[in-house]
Amino acid sequence: MKILILCTGNSCRSQMAHGFLQSFNKNLIVRSAGTEASGKLNEKAVAVMKEIGIVISHHTSDSVDLYLGDEWDYVITVCGGANEVCPAFMGKVNHRFHIGFDDPSDITGSDEYIWSEFRRVRNEIKEAFFKFYNENIKQ
Repeated sequence: MKILILCTGNSCRSQMAHGFLQSFNKNLIVRSAGTEASGKLNEKAVAVMKEIGIVISHHTSDSVDLYLGDEWDYVITVCGGANEVCPAFMGKVNHRFHIGFDDPSDITGSDEYIWSEFRRVRNEIKEAFFKFYNENIKQ
């Protein structure tokens, strides 16, 4: 089973979703990518995932171009804000899904508030991807 998770920067939400799916089932082939990959992971995303025992610090922020030649069982977009444009994937895909989330890297305010928003989005990603996993993949 091959799953590609897409967003714009591939530094935060898609990386967390990637980490969760891989934690649900180590046999899944999960990759994440972005149309404008930042080339690095968001440090707060890495930290909030580590808080719950999921290490994503070894992930890389990759361009979607790396995966266009592959065939995917699922491609899932995770962009969420009204001013974001979800990337389109033109490769071979059996099933397309959109599961949108706010981008915590855009949050402003106190340090405490910013961290709380990263945790909120992390928890929403976990819940939504666990539901997706149970309804579409788990057998």
